[in-house]
Amino acid sequence: MAGNGNRNHPQRGSSIAVEPIKSLRAIATIKKLLADSPRNYALFVVGINTALRGCDLLSLTAGEVRAILADPDGAAKRERKTGKKRRLTANGAVRKALLGLLATRDFADEDQVFQGQRGPITKQYLWALVKGWCGAINLPGHYGAHTLRKTWGYHQRVTYGVDIPTLMAIFGHATQRQTLAYLCIQPEEIRSVYANEL
Repeated sequence: MAGNGNRNHPQRGSSIAVEPIKSLRAIATIKKLLADSPRNYALFVVGINTALRGCDLLSLTAGEVRAILADPDGAAKRERKTGKKRRLTANGAVRKALLGLLATRDFADEDQVFQGQRGPITKQYLWALVKGWCGAINLPGHYGAHTLRKTWGYHQRVTYGVDIPTLMAIFGHATQRQTLAYLCIQPEEIRSVYANEL
């Protein structure tokens, strides 16, 4: 129960923002951990490579996945939160993970691809999975379903140097400050400016 002194739960009425997985080594370790589970491997890989919100990731159908894989330019998916269509493309890691998942059973086009024993996976279960994966490799910090989307954004900025206005547009943020705070990199960016020598 929240507020009972358990440090893994926020006090009632407060919240703990989840973090991106900043370490490329940790990402590689989680991929190895999940390698024998096509569903969990695909959840993780697609989540950290597409910037989909958890609800949009979990709602992917086999028909949508096949359309994304069939067209090098990807396919459009309507976001549940905004109602806007966004184009999804599959990089090599996403393509491999999704093909591996599709090979596990005969999916009808309307079937959601991320299924559990009782049907489609819920966002709460995704939260528990991500938290469990990070815990399994002893990764300190707070992690949950939103970690996957944040991890994508963090590495687009820090590892690949994608500019903030582009990330703002992808995330639908109103300000650069919002994007920096969302990605948990604002303090790092400010510190790095002070490290510049003249």
